[in-house]
Amino acid sequence: MEEEELRVSAPGRICLFGEHQDYFGLSIIAAAINLRISISGTKRKDRTFKINLPDIEDTEEFSVEKKLDYTKERDYLKSSVNLLKRKGIDLPAGWDCIIQGTIPINAGSASSSALVVAWIKFLLETAKDERAKMAGEIAELGFLAEVAEFREPGGKMDHYTSSLGGVISIDFGEELKVRKLKNPLKEFVLADSLEKKDTTGMLGYIKNYVLQGLANLRKKREGFSLKSSSIQEVKDEIEKLSPDTRRLLRGTLLTRDLAAEGKTLFEADVFDHTRFGALLTSQHEVLRDHLRISTPKIEQMIETALKAGALGAKTNGSGGGGCIFAYAYDQAERIAEALKKIGAKVYIVHIDDGVRKED
Repeated sequence: MEEEELRVSAPGRICLFGEHQDYFGLSIIAAAINLRISISGTKRKDRTFKINLPDIEDTEEFSVEKKLDYTKERDYLKSSVNLLKRKGIDLPAGWDCIIQGTIPINAGSASSSALVVAWIKFLLETAKDERAKMAGEIAELGFLAEVAEFREPGGKMDHYTSSLGGVISIDFGEELKVRKLKNPLKEFVLADSLEKKDTTGMLGYIKNYVLQGLANLRKKREGFSLKSSSIQEVKDEIEKLSPDTRRLLRGTLLTRDLAAEGKTLFEADVFDHTRFGALLTSQHEVLRDHLRISTPKIEQMIETALKAGALGAKTNGSGGGGCIFAYAYDQAERIAEALKKIGAKVYIVHIDDGVRKED
């Protein structure tokens, strides 16, 4: 009898506009890229999962007969199993799995979320559950398994981008609104600074200060909204806030406005590649000057990419290290070579599909 095999994959992402916006209920624009996490598995005769993770030189082994105890920080493979079982999804058999990927790890390109999204897709396929074909459902389950389960401060951007693929706009208001945008985009160069970053620490720091500023503003200006109030109408009140709260709140509002302008670009009849690049650079400047999530190495990489012909460039993800990406348009090789010369690990990438079962 032939062995039953299964292979799935999920993409990493670049955040075009909207870092540190999703957990405030604001809008983002993100895109899936063709660096992916792949999971290959062969069905076993028991209910044990044996998982090989060669990229990080690790292995996992557990039985799905009972609830799994977490034995390390961010124990996502086990949290996904526990979550699905709590939702009444039966995992009838174990699998021998290999998990590998091409997404830079801990570098701002959503490697952990792509892992969780791919793993949940894999588990749902093994269970022959109808949700395996529902990208939005996989995204929600991914968020619950990665963020909610461990009470971390992140949002849903990475899970939805990895699940749905393409270029997407997400409005994280009271009602989640996800929209696929047209994809007129050419090539990007993604470059890893090889500086590791503290994603959860950075998220918590920014979130706390912005919420503090929001609470103070609402005491003085009833009806103030991060979603709709202009910076101009609360300019005087913002100036009275503490320096850290002031710059982070202003940065959040400026990013909100850049995301809105970016969405207008994608909705236009003719896509303005030059303006798109300029907006990316403007978004980076806000992240650098107001959220202060850049580093000297990141700044060197941004400057190098722009001098080599990129239409725009910005840091990618929560910041404090990790990757940048440059909108290369038709200059990818030249930009990649320039970034390699200053010690970056470089990938030429394009927009890709979301989570999928592979043939």
